Amino acid sequence: MSRRTLITGAFCAALLWTACGWVPHQRLGERLLAAPSQVYGRPLVLAAGIRASRNAVSTHLERAGYRPTRAADVGPGEFRLEKRRWRIGRRAFDYPDGTEPAGLIHVEVDAGGSVREVIGPDGEALEAAFLEPEPIGTLFGESTEDRVLVPMDQIPRHVVDAVLVTEDRRFHVHPGIDPIRIVGAARENLRGGAIREGGSTLTQQLVKNAYLSPERTWSRKLREAALALFIELRYTKQEILEAYLNQVYLGQNGGRGIHGVGRAARFYFGKDVSELSVAHGALLAAIIRAPSALSPFRHPDRAREGRDRVLDRLLGHGRIDADRHRRARSAKLGVRREPRAERPAGHYLELVRTRLEARFAGEALERDGLRIFTTLDGSFQRVAEKAVRDEVRRLERGYPLLRRRSSPLQAALVALDPTSGDILALVGARDFEASPFDRATRARRQPGSLFKPVVALAALGADVSPPLTLASRLEDAPLTLQVEGKSWTPANHDGRHRGPVSLRAALEDSLNVPIARLGLEVGLVRVADTARRMGIESPLRPIPSLSLGAFETTPLEIASAYGVLASGGVRTSPRTTLGVVRPGGRVLYAEAVRRKRAFGAAETYLVSEALRGAVARGTAKSLPKLGVTGSWAGKTGTTNDYRDAWFVAYSPDLVVAVWVGFDDGARVGLTGAQAALPIVARFVRGAYGKHSPRERPVPDGIQLARIDPSNGRGAGRDCPGHDEVFLAGTAPTTRDCGSPPLQWALRALGR
Repeated sequence: MSRRTLITGAFCAALLWTACGWVPHQRLGERLLAAPSQVYGRPLVLAAGIRASRNAVSTHLERAGYRPTRAADVGPGEFRLEKRRWRIGRRAFDYPDGTEPAGLIHVEVDAGGSVREVIGPDGEALEAAFLEPEPIGTLFGESTEDRVLVPMDQIPRHVVDAVLVTEDRRFHVHPGIDPIRIVGAARENLRGGAIREGGSTLTQQLVKNAYLSPERTWSRKLREAALALFIELRYTKQEILEAYLNQVYLGQNGGRGIHGVGRAARFYFGKDVSELSVAHGALLAAIIRAPSALSPFRHPDRAREGRDRVLDRLLGHGRIDADRHRRARSAKLGVRREPRAERPAGHYLELVRTRLEARFAGEALERDGLRIFTTLDGSFQRVAEKAVRDEVRRLERGYPLLRRRSSPLQAALVALDPTSGDILALVGARDFEASPFDRATRARRQPGSLFKPVVALAALGADVSPPLTLASRLEDAPLTLQVEGKSWTPANHDGRHRGPVSLRAALEDSLNVPIARLGLEVGLVRVADTARRMGIESPLRPIPSLSLGAFETTPLEIASAYGVLASGGVRTSPRTTLGVVRPGGRVLYAEAVRRKRAFGAAETYLVSEALRGAVARGTAKSLPKLGVTGSWAGKTGTTNDYRDAWFVAYSPDLVVAVWVGFDDGARVGLTGAQAALPIVARFVRGAYGKHSPRERPVPDGIQLARIDPSNGRGAGRDCPGHDEVFLAGTAPTTRDCGSPPLQWALRALGR
């Protein structure tokens, strides 16, 4: 019987089964070549002046699939980090801003750990070198298949040959089914009285894995054979082979199946498939038959035996010569350390999916093999997850009443770059697998005292006479108001009243009553408008409790609002995605930075100076005690009855917001400084190490003046007092503090 006759008969049979609903309606090629989108973090940028520790660079490169080497010649995908000179064999990669070329990069580092110079492959000085970002996850649909689509021309010939000699030596001559193999398999099955050998061709395996159940029955085998013939008629041998090599199951990583040689090359060897050796290709081909039993991680001896059998077949069929066979057989397995079955950045990945689904169809994200480049910093994310997990456990150990099984204590963390809005790390729960609900972006809770800087910003920019300043005196005395028919009486956290206090002191010590009075003086509509301009989009109402954070918001909104203070009055929309690239390099989407001047740099500088004071001597003074050094500003937040604990710390380069509480609103019983601040401190230490953040520059429009702390009035140079910052033209007039003897007496009294 001729090949054409076989195909024609199979085609008629396939048409009949299609009418009966046997063949899926979806186009076969779409099903066979579907692949989830791969999500990557931000690239590693090396440029003169950037601090980059050797450990951080090494970790990033290894997670991106690069291999450390001690060899003098550093090849593609390898790196060697010496004390003052780093050599990195950069691989080419497509990126939303273009294609980064391959080549050896030399990086000179000074004694302080900062990059001194970056030198390109041809000895030229580079302004910056972008290194391949690390993969952080995959956007799956209902499928649990983890796959990276690889074009046929990028798969080495020896890898293809290894698969063919193992799985289907007659692939290029049979029409989808192989009568010779079928006869041999039937003989074995008749002897055993059951279906033990299927005699399946590579095309049949493809059909079975894509459409059919794994059961071994005659009816399923008949359907498999018919569909294999149908696919051979519809597609070329090259297309079928490419689909198989991208679809074949090659192992398991936790709950995700490793499919295709592209993903397997990364999983087992930390290499691009184009870099695989003959020995590597033979090992992958061997694994196909029994991915679990021949796992090189768990059963290296069995894996080596399987690899060597494939190498012997390659030699026997003339696909490699004796010298390559000998060298491949003597080679080590070359597998990397087994990757941990983990799903980091789970909440962040879901946020990326949600935002992109508004632009792309869900199936495109889950089946088109897109490459999604995000703003996530992998090292920051790992530090954030560990800080949340470990510190919440520490709280439960130290405060047994916080241990609850039905609704455990939770926390959320957001870290973003205030200059770009890039979300660098996001944690929505203490454990993503146990609680996929994202408290960082979806849970609205009262921010409490975190709202006080909003009131201060509204006041410092208000057009009132006399102008309000950090030295302005606010009355800390009992206050009772009738609000919507109910009595409202704010109280300070310690229940005391201090009389007149400065606006700075009210912020540093987080005093409720003076800030509530300030909100009334400035106007609650203005306070709400200020919050809106800072990026808070949750519902707000201009009632007195607004000034004390009585309305609910999310940690991401809070981080974004404080980003306005960190960036000197510029509001930047939070960003998760840098761009989306199709296989082949075409850019489908690039997300631009969206900035808008919302406030003057000078007035936001005043608020930040007060919040630096909160860290130095106020409610956040435990931050430096926990090892956080440098010019950080910060604000604690604690809501009524201690239900929510917050802390935000920021510098010109980073904003970190943390919330701690119970989902059901149960009482935590701890302040923001006790529950949330330690999480921020641990994150900052892990992210920055021993380095301090960049100093906050003094903007134009700021003047320094000496004031009398007892009344906020100006003081002469030799008078008791301290320096304070003011908007230009708002500092109090200098007053004479009296005769020299009086000055000396005041100094002696510490006034």
